Amino acid sequence: MPEARLETLRIPAPAPEGAPPRRRRGLALAGILLLCVLAAGLYLLGFLRPAVTVRTGVVQDIVPSQALTLLSASGYVVADRKSAVASRLTGRLVELSVEEGSRLRRGEVIARIDSREAEAAVERARRLLEAERHRRDQTLAELAEAERDFGRKRELFARGTIAQAPLDAAEARYRALSAGAEALAASIGAARAALREAEIALEDTRIRAPFDAVVLTKNAEVGDVLTPLAATADAKAAVVTIADLDALRVEADVSESQIARVREGQACEIRLDAYPETRFAGRVHRILPTADRSKAAVTVKVDFLERDERVLPEMSARVAFLAREPTAEEKTAIPAAPAAALLVREGRELLFRVAEGRAHEVPVRTGRRFGDWVELLEGPPPGTPVVLAPPARLAGGSRVSVPAP
Repeated sequence: MPEARLETLRIPAPAPEGAPPRRRRGLALAGILLLCVLAAGLYLLGFLRPAVTVRTGVVQDIVPSQALTLLSASGYVVADRKSAVASRLTGRLVELSVEEGSRLRRGEVIARIDSREAEAAVERARRLLEAERHRRDQTLAELAEAERDFGRKRELFARGTIAQAPLDAAEARYRALSAGAEALAASIGAARAALREAEIALEDTRIRAPFDAVVLTKNAEVGDVLTPLAATADAKAAVVTIADLDALRVEADVSESQIARVREGQACEIRLDAYPETRFAGRVHRILPTADRSKAAVTVKVDFLERDERVLPEMSARVAFLAREPTAEEKTAIPAAPAAALLVREGRELLFRVAEGRAHEVPVRTGRRFGDWVELLEGPPPGTPVVLAPPARLAGGSRVSVPAP
């Protein structure tokens, strides 16, 4: 048959070399078992597990005094004394001797405007005063002579030597010169006042600092026209803006519903956005006696207890109003972890720090509790990211995924 003939034409398969069939099956089973053990080990080590999604926080240095906070309010640093220094006269600025940041003493010259007209006015007033003084001297000399003449003629008239008319003429001249002397005295007073006025106008060409301060902004340049009211488009009013940086305070807006918890003299802590890690000691200076209806808030002024060169006007600030004055120990920063990051397993306190996409178990020893924070007597340093509310399945070495904020 054809099928039989085809069967005779097939080439028989060569016999396998090496181990017998039963031994080959054992080796295959051992290989499969090894792969299973390796896969289980990798799973237990977390390499084959899916990443656990977790939320993280950070170990931080905290100040225990923050536990004394009754309420917080935001505001800005302001200078208690601030001035836009301007000229009382209209004129062209010819000298400006300060820059932003320049420190000024009270009475120090900041700038000078063209003083030629003022100097001429002073010279004119001085000359007029001198002229009035010369006229006075002349009149006083004539008055003295008229007084002597009147006296002589009065004696002659008493002896009957002269008639009444010469006596009357002498008396009239004496009285006229006396009145003229009094008028000249008044004229000299007016001339002296005019000279003083001109000297004041000359002094006003020198723009001086009204108090010890620091220059915040420079609003004019040499060549600008200064006017008291800046009535024209190209005129300037203020030359510089200055502030007394030794008298800085924070103006914070406290909600109407919370203002009853604030009192004058109350201890505060001030934090600036520019230096978030620093707490500045403060005290309530004054509560303004009016509310802002648009904000439903009352402005509270808070003084800095110590001057710090880093604090500048218009910085954003946040004020914590405290229940009492904190002690020195309560003002010292300590390392702390979020309370939500701590857990107890097998009688041990621990947390999970996050590094290179994995959670690592770290044993800790805790101390005092401050709100949502717990003091770390032993544990990771500040700045360490830790897992918040660790899931029960989370273990050391587990891969973790932190969702974007």
